[in-house]
Amino acid sequence: MCGITGWVDFARDLTSARPTVESMTRALRNRGPDAEGFWLDRHVALGHTRLAVIDLAGGAQPMVAEEGGRTSAVLTYGGEVYNFRALRDELRRAGHEFRTDSDTEVVLRAYREWGADCVRRLEGMFAIAVWDPRREELFLARDRLGIKPLFYAPLPSGVLFGSEPKALLANPLIRPVVDREGLRELLSTAKTPGRSVFRDLRELKPGHSLVVSRRGLREQRYWELRAEPHTDDLGTTIDTVRTLLDDIVLRELVSDVPLCTALSGGLDSSALTAVAAAILDEQGGRRVRTVTTGFEGYHDNFRADDTRSAPDAPYAAEVVRRVGSDHVDILLNTADLTDPATRLAAVRAQDMATSYGDMDVSLHRTFRRIRQHNTVALIGEGADETFGGYIWLHLDEYAQAPTFPWVAMEQLHEACRPAGMGRGLLDAGLLDKVDMAGHYADSYRQACAEAPHPDGESALDHRMRELCYLQVTRWLPMLLDRDDRLSMDSGLEVRVPFCDHRLVQYLYNVPWAMKTFDGREKSLLRAALAGRLPERVLQRAKSPWPVTQDPAYTRALQRELSGLLAADSPVLSLVDAGAARRAITDTSEIAFGWHSRMNIELVLQLDLWLRDYDVDLAL
Repeated sequence: MCGITGWVDFARDLTSARPTVESMTRALRNRGPDAEGFWLDRHVALGHTRLAVIDLAGGAQPMVAEEGGRTSAVLTYGGEVYNFRALRDELRRAGHEFRTDSDTEVVLRAYREWGADCVRRLEGMFAIAVWDPRREELFLARDRLGIKPLFYAPLPSGVLFGSEPKALLANPLIRPVVDREGLRELLSTAKTPGRSVFRDLRELKPGHSLVVSRRGLREQRYWELRAEPHTDDLGTTIDTVRTLLDDIVLRELVSDVPLCTALSGGLDSSALTAVAAAILDEQGGRRVRTVTTGFEGYHDNFRADDTRSAPDAPYAAEVVRRVGSDHVDILLNTADLTDPATRLAAVRAQDMATSYGDMDVSLHRTFRRIRQHNTVALIGEGADETFGGYIWLHLDEYAQAPTFPWVAMEQLHEACRPAGMGRGLLDAGLLDKVDMAGHYADSYRQACAEAPHPDGESALDHRMRELCYLQVTRWLPMLLDRDDRLSMDSGLEVRVPFCDHRLVQYLYNVPWAMKTFDGREKSLLRAALAGRLPERVLQRAKSPWPVTQDPAYTRALQRELSGLLAADSPVLSLVDAGAARRAITDTSEIAFGWHSRMNIELVLQLDLWLRDYDVDLAL
């Protein structure tokens, strides 16, 4: 896992641009703490920071391919290609010789053999940049689900690109300008494919490639979900899910560095842990490593809410006992969550403010603690989107709402009405300008129009397939981006087995009645794991990532907001001062809930972001 960046400009001689490219590359040093590398030619400059995971000695980048003593291709690449061994065998049969055991060289040779079509053969999570000096072309590509990020900025005669916006912002050609469209993206919980928060930056869409040449930029889609008849009966469907999961986890356990699973005690992470434990045991009696996160005093003082009915720890402990894992508990406290350095680190990692507050901070802290003993972690992201785990899918008032169902559900919470999640303290005039209702309506119509459907499906299956598409393309990318950015900020690679495109494609076409055959959410996943998990864990309802319930945390936020209102901060022009003053003195039960805290946390993060990034607001 690595950070990649580069600069192509057909009107400049970039051989003298090394200091700038070094700055762009070093902005990504946390993504690749083990090494950095550069490659420059007249019209191209490439940078790479490496987190060594496979072939620690042989995977240095940028990696160069030569033919007849001349450079034929140069690769800078981040991610993991899980079928690299099978591809290497195929390429050897085609006459390619390999100097390393790395998947990096397989990607480079795959490009040499198949050109831009190589990306269709790669299975995994990746962001790729290949400079082809013969054609004078740059080839960029991103994995099918968008697990690995890749941003670019078109130039009059070329392009800048990088794993994260901070790499492009390190080039003096780019300023951190945020317009209304960018602010909508920041405030939205439905990610628009291809858009960035910053005006001059774009994000390469999942499943897309981009060719940059003297003729300009040409984007192409190489993968998309397909609507196909599902002909398997229930038993065959369950067996297929079980077989796919076993194969996916087997491939994603490949690592030359310590690896663990992030175990919450929920069905998804417990499933991965059980499968991984069985595989490792078969491979020689090795024990899987597991890590669970909690808060000090959380179990003893737990209060159920509308999404969390019980603390995670007892369920995780049952899984640990069942599989015999090498386990570590991470305990966080209020001081961890209010640490200014950690909050700033979370903002910098994501290059933007978010309204998720202590969820971001606790996840960042968790990843940093995991990294002390592991370089790779398997997490359960993606199962709810494809197996049908979210509550909004099972309540008609949200599933049938004429908008994203998770947006409709915001109205459940008084703290989210009427402005929306996290926006309760923002100025009414600002909210009118960004028009989130109009933004959601446009985005929803576009997403629904994209969703592929087979002929003759029932009205129910049409809607549930549509919702699956909305979740996979508008909701999941937001979570994947957060997971990647917060983990890689600590040099930790997270892998997401449930986002294997083969599993996602298969489940997209499974009828809703089969996905809920026992009247519950994620019926197929429960059936596939039957007998492999403790029954209490197997039957546990979904519980999201935990948030602190310590009232001291809310009081600390109120004090911070009070100090901010008395300071000279650029965020004050975006804030409703009256609403903020009321939030500071509010001692009601609602004020201490997670959704109310989000309103304060967004303002505090916006303050950090605007000042630290010197953001130009063009609203």
